[in-house]
Amino acid sequence: MIAGAQTVYAVRTAMDELALNEAMDRYACGDARAFPELHRALAARLLAYLTRMCGSETLAGDLTQETFLRMHRARSSFARGGAVAPWAYAIARNAYLDHARAQKHRSTERLPSDPGAEPPDARGADAEAVAIASETARAVERALACIPASQREAFILLRYEGLSVQDAAAILGTTTSAVKLRAFRAYEALRAALDDLKRRPEAERGPEQRVDRDDEQPAAAKPERGGRRSKGQGGVRGGADGE
Repeated sequence: MIAGAQTVYAVRTAMDELALNEAMDRYACGDARAFPELHRALAARLLAYLTRMCGSETLAGDLTQETFLRMHRARSSFARGGAVAPWAYAIARNAYLDHARAQKHRSTERLPSDPGAEPPDARGADAEAVAIASETARAVERALACIPASQREAFILLRYEGLSVQDAAAILGTTTSAVKLRAFRAYEALRAALDDLKRRPEAERGPEQRVDRDDEQPAAAKPERGGRRSKGQGGVRGGADGE
C-alpha cells in the first residue's frame, strides 16, 4: 500500500513538473496567459525558500516579486524544453544575494533563519511536548545560522525544497559532489546541536525545555535526499561558494 501510494505521488509530481515546464515554454514564446499557471505553481515554493534564506517573510515576499519580475525579463532566454524549477530557484537565489550585497554596509549581517520542523499542533498536545518541539526548532535555527552559507544553502535546497542533488548543483553553480559534501557538513552541525541540546542539564533548560534522554533524536535530513528530479537547465547562473 505504501509503495503504491509513493509511486502514485511520484507520477503526479512528474506530471506537475512536466505541465510547469510546458507552461514556461509557452510563456517564453510570448503567451502571457501561461503566467498565472507559473505563479500558482512556484510562488509558495519560492516564498518558503527565500524566507528560510533571509529570515523575514516580509522581505521574502518582496524578493519573490523581484524573482518573478526577473523571470519575466529573462523569459526569452529560457531554453525551450528545459526545467523551470532550478531556473526559478537560481533567479530567486541571485535576487537574495543581490539584496545581501546591497546591505553589506550594515554593521552586522542579517543571518538566514530556518524554522526547522513544522510547528506542532497544540490541540491534544501537552505543554511539555510543545516546549520540546519549540526548543528543538530554535536549536536547528541557531545551528543553521552559524554554519557557512554554502552549507546552509545546500541543506535548504535538498531538505526543505526537496530538489535533487543535480538541480541543487546547477542552482549553486557547483558539482554534485560539492553539494553532497556541503549538505553532509550541515547535517553534522545540526546533529551536534541537537545532541548538545539533549546533554544540557535540565537546570539550564528549565522545566519547560526538558528533553527525555531516551527520546529518539528528531529526524534530520539526509544530505543526498532528492525530491523532484528534472532535466538539467542550461544557463542557470549560480554562485560558486567555497566549501
